[in-house]
Amino acid sequence: MSDIVKVPDIFGSDVFNEATMKQRLAPETYCAWKKCIETGTSLELPVANEIAEAMKAWATEKGATHYTHWFQPMTGITAEKHDSFIAPTGDGKVIMEFSGKELVRGEPDASSFPSGGLRATFEARGYTAWDPTAFAFVKDNSLYIPTCFFSYTGAALDKKTPLLRSMDEVSREAVRILRLFGDTTTKRVTPSVGPEQEYFLIPRDLYAQREDLRLTGRTLFGAMPPKGQELEDHYFGTIRTRVSNYMKDLDEQLWRLGILSKTKHNEVAPCQHEMAPIYTDANTACDANQLVMEIMKKCAAKHNLVCLLHEKPFAGVNGSGKHNNWSLGTDTGKNLFSPGKTPAQNAQFLVFLAAFIQGVDEYQDLLRCTVASAGNDHRLGANEAPPAIISIFLGDELNAVVESIINGASYTDLEKSMLRIGVDVLPSIPRDTTDRNRTSPVAFTGNKFEFRMLGSAQSIAGPNIVLNTIMAEELGKFADALENAPDFDTALHDLVRDALTSHQRIIFNGNGYSEEWPIEAEKRGLSNLRSTAEALPAYISPKNLSLVTKRGIFTEAEFIARYKIHLETYAKILHIEAMTCVDMLRKLILPAASKYAGALSQTAAGKAAMGVSCKAEKALLARLSAATDRAYDKCEKLAHDIEVAPTGTVEDAANYYHSVILPQMDSVREDADELERLTDKSYWPYPTYSDLLFY
Repeated sequence: MSDIVKVPDIFGSDVFNEATMKQRLAPETYCAWKKCIETGTSLELPVANEIAEAMKAWATEKGATHYTHWFQPMTGITAEKHDSFIAPTGDGKVIMEFSGKELVRGEPDASSFPSGGLRATFEARGYTAWDPTAFAFVKDNSLYIPTCFFSYTGAALDKKTPLLRSMDEVSREAVRILRLFGDTTTKRVTPSVGPEQEYFLIPRDLYAQREDLRLTGRTLFGAMPPKGQELEDHYFGTIRTRVSNYMKDLDEQLWRLGILSKTKHNEVAPCQHEMAPIYTDANTACDANQLVMEIMKKCAAKHNLVCLLHEKPFAGVNGSGKHNNWSLGTDTGKNLFSPGKTPAQNAQFLVFLAAFIQGVDEYQDLLRCTVASAGNDHRLGANEAPPAIISIFLGDELNAVVESIINGASYTDLEKSMLRIGVDVLPSIPRDTTDRNRTSPVAFTGNKFEFRMLGSAQSIAGPNIVLNTIMAEELGKFADALENAPDFDTALHDLVRDALTSHQRIIFNGNGYSEEWPIEAEKRGLSNLRSTAEALPAYISPKNLSLVTKRGIFTEAEFIARYKIHLETYAKILHIEAMTCVDMLRKLILPAASKYAGALSQTAAGKAAMGVSCKAEKALLARLSAATDRAYDKCEKLAHDIEVAPTGTVEDAANYYHSVILPQMDSVREDADELERLTDKSYWPYPTYSDLLFY
């Protein structure tokens, strides 16, 4: 019975959360911290010192010997530099110290992180600043302090800083709208996020034998096994004991860190799984998802497994994404995307709905850019994930409400009773009276929007920054129009109707996988940015640059820097993959095929000398030799083209790797996979898909 884990007892036990602060801080110190959170005012140094001392005492009781300012540079993962609490006493001994100054600010090296030109290599100074809205926690014998990361010149070098800025902006504009509807109590509106995380688990010993998996996170070669996912027997199926033990361990580690791990199940592809949390505020959700990805990998190692977060680790079976469930909630507990039961509530809901629809339509290219990556290019539009075309799914009932407003017509609800659409008499809008659309990039799911295009390995900060920002922009426009309107009811009706009418092209309730949809989307004027190289130039269009700078989310330099980093990362990833491709062909695949061909030749020669038919050996040898020659020629061409890749602008490099290198990698893979199908398994130099997916 001692091994039974009581979840309420362990949940958040390794977090210096509000309950712990209330218990360990003096009342006046706790109140000062609360005021800092609620009003955005800075903490006085004496208050910071008291918090630091309490935090240190709590952490050392849990075995912590070091502290680290934990931040999220533009690598997409987290960074940390650990300092011990020790301080010399002068008599050969030490004491454990931690000051408010050490809590509030750190100084890591900023020169070796991607900066997109914001920092030169010789300019090393960078700072971390404590984010008091995010709770510190203990992990691996260190106290982790969530922080923002910025340069000596004040430029944001991380993903947290612009996220916090975007949260402030959308709160400010949402509160303006609420005031117009008579809400005088709400002080803050917060974006709520729940990111569902998909991942693969494979045996560690098999992973270690695959150079492509170790260096790139995905298999660059691999013939499909006789069985894939066609029987649909893995989805929601019984969880293997080994995987179940891993999931139990993972849950307990996440719960100790206050992460609301809620759901676990098998996904569609063999060896694929999913973890879904309960939603929380966007800042906490982003921090938590970074921890989820890190702990998934570390926990897998304990169970002799490897967690793959690449968007497409195996060709021919589904890849992994991340579904970002986004909504807006008030500090009084109201979900602003929850349809109400009264006309007044529904009028408010429709304002927020119209703002979202208008924002997604106007900034569809920017939203697409937030999920652009080399890995995600393999998923989007591959009939396993949403297409690269942004659209919004509303469902039959809500879509009928929208169309009735656009057309000025009556609306018939499920009971067939006629309800006149207008400001004074709006229908009671149903919540879950429609099916879900798994092919939609952005789907309304009852009281939130599910943005389903994210890649499994990416930080969720970027997409949520843009969702917050475009919502702030449209709500601001709406507030400007309504605050100055001589007749509020008429202005409200016209505003909602005009927004829905002007932007109804973005609403699509059909099959996003159909061949007809791209044609229809083009007729509607929707963008279809199929790859990262095609999408990213839209990132810094004048429209998008104006949005983020006007709203104070990024400076122009900060935004352009991120554009450059995305392009550089894309080209670097494809370069690494191409080099690995050549290396495996030269050192593993071609030698294995040649060795088997040699054995076949000896067998054929021996049989011929004995006057025995060797038809099978000759035919197989001919196919093997032809595929080997083709693979060799393509490999040498690929190696040459890598050597002459342009070194000019980041745009040139990205376009070259997309248009020249990537197609060659796909082409040489066809022959390499043919060699795998022809070669005796005992000669093949690394585990096959059958080994990896059906261990």
